[in-house]
Amino acid sequence: MSKTKYQSVLELGEKLEIQDGNVKEENGQLQVWGTAKTPYEKDLLWDEIKRVGGDNPTDIMADIKVADDSVYHRHTVKSGESLSKIAKHYYGDFMKYKQIFEANTNILKNPDVIHPGQELVIPKL
Repeated sequence: MSKTKYQSVLELGEKLEIQDGNVKEENGQLQVWGTAKTPYEKDLLWDEIKRVGGDNPTDIMADIKVADDSVYHRHTVKSGESLSKIAKHYYGDFMKYKQIFEANTNILKNPDVIHPGQELVIPKL
């Protein structure tokens, strides 16, 4: 029953290519574990768990580790994006573009100029 309820979490885990992922149902509780690439991807999984099961679900136990916690995420720039748009996506605040710029001065010289295909570090705040 829990596996069906949390199917969207399992699908998200597949989409994010969670490493060493596994799922087991025991005594009515869904147990999931694996390793996300970044803290951002771990947050996405937890957000989906909470969306489905509420803020403190008891029918699921998740142990999600992080492979690279030196950054919040790594973002590949797409056409039409700006640092402020990227900041809004990750932090909910477009003004945090300055932190993204500062974390990427090795490849960015101007916060108003980014190019599709560039991989940006999204720093932990």
